[in-house]
Formats: sequence, C-alpha cells, structure tokens
Amino acid sequence: MRVSLLLFVLLFAFSCAENQARYPLNKKKDVFLNSSAERNKTLLAREEYLIKTAAKRDSSLNYQVSEAGFLFAYVKSSDAKLPLPSKGTKVRFQYQIEDLDKNILYDKTTLGIVNYAIDQEDLLPGLRGGLRMMRPGEVVVFLFPSYLC
Repeated sequence: MRVSLLLFVLLFAFSCAENQARYPLNKKKDVFLNSSAERNKTLLAREEYLIKTAAKRDSSLNYQVSEAGFLFAYVKSSDAKLPLPSKGTKVRFQYQIEDLDKNILYDKTTLGIVNYAIDQEDLLPGLRGGLRMMRPGEVVVFLFPSYLC
C-alpha cells in the first residue's frame, strides 16, 4: 500500500510539470516568405522605374501621379465645371491597351465601346480609378503598374 501511495504521489508531482512549447518543424516557410517579399519589392521598384522612364520619353504629355499609384496625362481636357462621375453613374468609353513602348496590344475596335456603371461592375482596378478622375469628353493616357491591371 505504501509503495502504491508513494508511486501515486510521485506520479502526481511530475505530472504537473509545464508543457514545453512545440517549435515548427518547417522553418523554410519563413525563408520563402521573406525571399518572396524581397523579390516582389525588387520587381515593383523595376516596374516603377520603367513606367517613369516611359513617361519621360513621352515629352508631349505632362504626367502626374495619382493617389492610387499610377501615372496619368490629359490628352484632351474638358470644362472643369463638369462634375466627376460618382458611384452608379453610367459611363460609355473606348480604350486601347499598349505596352510601355507604345506597341498596341488590344486596339479600340477589338475592345469596342464599353458601358460601365462606376464602382458597380468588374473592370481593371486601374481603369476603375482612372474613370473616376475623368469628366465627359476627356481623353487621358494612363500608365498602370501590373498590380492595377
């Protein structure tokens, strides 16, 4: 009886020890995430450089930086008294897609005329932001980074 009581007390005393935290077995995940983040920062910096270089080459236009991070330049401006479109406003527009060297990837005839309700339909994120900045009759050139396309 004493042996079982002693065994019970010892078992009870050692069972109250603190649990040790388990450490992750796969430490490579952190390395992958860090290297992926660095790679993306490098790609973004290169993309921004290429976009700014393309804007400088096009000296006929005065490019500005938008709040969303893309460059834009007005080819044709309209009266500043006209209101900017608000959410739900129906707009109709044409556009074409070019690379930074001005090679046409998709022309106006291929893409056609687009009817769009501002902020209520799917559209390229950069183009959604650009349309919110345009008044009726304006022609604007946008230089979008890849994350907005």
